[in-house]
Amino acid sequence: MNATAPKEPLDPRDRPARLTVGVVGAGRVGPALAASLQLAGHRPVAASGVSDASVRRAAAMLPDVPLVPPADVLARAELVLLTVPDDALPGLVEGLVETGAVRPGQLLVHTSGRYGTKVLEPALRAGALPLALHPAMTFTGTPVDVQRLAGCSFGVTAPEELRLAAEALVIEMGGEPEWIEEQNRPLYHAALALGANHLVTLVAQSMELLRTAGVGAPDRMLGPLLGAALDNALRSGDAALTGPVARGDAGTVAAHVEELRKHAPAAVAGYLAMARTTADRALAHGMLKPELAEDLLGVLAEGDLR
Repeated sequence: MNATAPKEPLDPRDRPARLTVGVVGAGRVGPALAASLQLAGHRPVAASGVSDASVRRAAAMLPDVPLVPPADVLARAELVLLTVPDDALPGLVEGLVETGAVRPGQLLVHTSGRYGTKVLEPALRAGALPLALHPAMTFTGTPVDVQRLAGCSFGVTAPEELRLAAEALVIEMGGEPEWIEEQNRPLYHAALALGANHLVTLVAQSMELLRTAGVGAPDRMLGPLLGAALDNALRSGDAALTGPVARGDAGTVAAHVEELRKHAPAAVAGYLAMARTTADRALAHGMLKPELAEDLLGVLAEGDLR
């Protein structure tokens, strides 16, 4: 389903029935999704979580929902959200199946971006109905996450016979379903990590450098600039490239590298890597003149050797 297309009214036959909902892994994601499903009329009945942070999140976002062991969550819920870290998911699924916790006809939904539904095959053999619903959103573990789900894209993978039900659940949470083929899940997730996770690193590093340069409120300085850059990039792609690398200002880039070596040597490798990638894209799109690119790439290569 195209995430930009207007939503069509759901046929009542395609709507999931009102379901009891359980959460295995009360991290930042699970309670928010369960709270969103509750707003749509479903009923959270159990959650699992052992850390103090998990207990606090569950109490804040799912009040009166008991915290119980994972097997008890599955015993009480018709729809179970498996919201654990990616690396823990295969072992969790196998363990739940081996202990007989998975019931035939039970909807098992994981929220991993990396995996499709193959990771749920042990549960499928036990009669469960597997869905992969990954919200393309960063979570804080607070009630604001429920609001942010409005209009959020979800990477959806499910057996064809469950596709309508999967998309309906996403729409009920306020999201926009985007179908991702099983084999494309790792690439899809890598793209999101490249754009979102690395963005946080770049912004935090930029704020540190601005503080070192004497800027008292780097967040206030960067906010409008980064907001405009993000908006331009989403609208125009590579045509939004600006700055000394895209212009071929080799002298300015050399000065940047020199200053970074003095004040933030750990930032040099990342600067050089991103500058090379930016130069390649600007050159490919005709924004960087070849004669200027030669000097620029020479500066970047020299920066690697120092």
